[in-house]
Amino acid sequence: MAEEKKDVTAAVSVDCRAPATIADSLSRSICVQKVNASISKLIILGILAGVYIGFGACLATLVGHDAAKYLGLGMARFITGAVFSVGLMLVVIAGAELFTGNNLMLMSVLDRRAAFWKMIYKWGIVFAANFIGSVFLAYLYYNTNLWKMGDMAVGLSALKIANAKVGLTFAEALTRGILCNWLVCLAVWIAIASREVIGKVFAIFFPIMAFVALGFEHSIANMYFIPLGLFLKGSNLFSDPALNLSGLTWNAFFVKNLIPVTIGNIIGGAIFVGLLYWVVYVKGTETK
Repeated sequence: MAEEKKDVTAAVSVDCRAPATIADSLSRSICVQKVNASISKLIILGILAGVYIGFGACLATLVGHDAAKYLGLGMARFITGAVFSVGLMLVVIAGAELFTGNNLMLMSVLDRRAAFWKMIYKWGIVFAANFIGSVFLAYLYYNTNLWKMGDMAVGLSALKIANAKVGLTFAEALTRGILCNWLVCLAVWIAIASREVIGKVFAIFFPIMAFVALGFEHSIANMYFIPLGLFLKGSNLFSDPALNLSGLTWNAFFVKNLIPVTIGNIIGGAIFVGLLYWVVYVKGTETK
């Protein structure tokens, strides 16, 4: 019995990293490397991350546009969130730099292994690169005309998603952003725990499915959703009188959504995951 228990413990230690080990790796290795990464590397990987999250958002729009009609609201949101998770799987497993996940870089700053302003600078580079990648994919997808599927029902759904996002109040966008990146950074955290690709897939799937199904706001995903809506609005092919698109503008995108959601994402990821886990697992554990 003792030998069997030892074998199980050994298997767990091999297949899954403990929370303290994850915190140590992030604060003293992974995040330090990200802070010190070259600008060119961050730009390329940041653009790729924007595209990858856009792929997930694109698929979620297609799958979810009419799902509620057949499955009900709850199942429709579950399925939409399930397919959206492919975006972060691509980022984590294929390799890319995502601003929201990089909010965990605060752990290295708290550990005095990276400078605060250098972290902010690298956040800005990745954020801008994510924006380029997301908008680029939105523009490419718009030009495919695939949004005309279902007698343009897919495009209409995308337009409604974008319009709803710019219609949020500051408090709504902020709090939804906090809750979103709390889950996203937890997805990154538990993906690091797994040493196997399939383990990382499941680690990412559930938290990401949850944030999308619950309706939280992700700044990088919105860099795809809202510009696509703006492109569709500019096509002048949608004339639903019940759809008031006067508030769907580039200014509203930045002011009413991207700014408060980004602030919320930073709070949710850097503070509620990075800071708290650093305090619990890293602070005071080693004399530097």
